[in-house]
Amino acid sequence: MKILVVSDEEDQYLWDFYKPGRLKGIDLILSAGDLKAEYLSFLVTMANRPLLYVHGNHDGSYAQRPPEGCQCIDGKLVTVGGLRILGLGGSALYNGGPHQYTEKQMRRRIHRLRLKLALAGGVDIVLTHAPVRGFGDEDNMTHRGFEAFLPLLDQYKPRYLVHGHVHQRYGANRPRCCQYGETTIVNATGRYILEIPDKKE
Repeated sequence: MKILVVSDEEDQYLWDFYKPGRLKGIDLILSAGDLKAEYLSFLVTMANRPLLYVHGNHDGSYAQRPPEGCQCIDGKLVTVGGLRILGLGGSALYNGGPHQYTEKQMRRRIHRLRLKLALAGGVDIVLTHAPVRGFGDEDNMTHRGFEAFLPLLDQYKPRYLVHGHVHQRYGANRPRCCQYGETTIVNATGRYILEIPDKKE
């Protein structure tokens, strides 16, 4: 499965300067938040493939005008093409805005999904907005990752955790991917392609 992951910055290659065929071969699009609703609607229309998203800390306008043709999986576990995908949007609480959580609140959100995770037999991709604490985040409150994600990764060992929030341009040597145990952590800011072998039946 070929998955386009996007977050935080509308990519000119896929929008302002889009040419037909640039999304050919894409099977699924995942948005890790903080993108214009119009951009996501454009991507899902041009690709004609499912687009799943979680909220970023700047996505308050989605309440009045959500991306058309896209599916919000924030706080949900869904299966697409045999892949179990868990959505946990939002960032660390820093100014009381929408889609911001304390560590305790994020732990509660994860706890509410335990039964669904057990019934599904685990999860393949965790889609978040904020990163994991200590893995691609920063020390300031605005861009600090969640420690609450660590026990989730330890227990279920998803193949990927895809996040946004911390832009690649924030650091010249910021890695796009890093590893935590059996989980590859991917920073989706801008655009990135994941190619996942189809599951054997």
